[in-house]
Amino acid sequence: MFYEQRMTVPDSPADLRAEYEDDLAAVVEQRGAADAAAETDLERETLEALSAGDSPDLTLEEAAQVQALAADTPDPETIVTMALEHLLLGMSTAVLDVDAVESELEIDLDAKEIHQKIEGRAPMSFGEFVHVQYVIADGAP
Repeated sequence: MFYEQRMTVPDSPADLRAEYEDDLAAVVEQRGAADAAAETDLERETLEALSAGDSPDLTLEEAAQVQALAADTPDPETIVTMALEHLLLGMSTAVLDVDAVESELEIDLDAKEIHQKIEGRAPMSFGEFVHVQYVIADGAP
C-alpha cells in the first residue's frame, strides 16, 4: 500500500507506480468499477482503465479514495496524511532535504514545490508522490 513507510524500492519510479497501480486495480476489481465510482470522486472510466492495467492520471487524494475501499484500510484523509508523514519521516531517516530530493527527481519539481506538496499545502498528483517517495526510499540507508 502506497501510504506505508518504504525503506526499499524497485528499480525505477515506473516500477514502483506499477506496483501501486496493481494494488489499486485489485481493489477496483474486488469492488467493481461501478461501485467504486459510486463511493469515490472518480469516474467509472478512470477506474476501468486502472483495472485494465492503464496508468490514468490520479491525484494523491483520488488514489487514497480507491485504497480506502479495501478492507481494514483507513479513510482517504488518513491515508493521505500517513503517506505525507511517511515522506517526511523517510527524509529524516535518509538525511535528505528538499534540495537533495529535487536533485534526484526525474520529474520537474523545484525544492519549494516539493516542500509545499509534502506538507500538504499544494496538491500532489499520484505520479509526483511516487517519484518523490522513490527518491526518498532509494536514499534511505
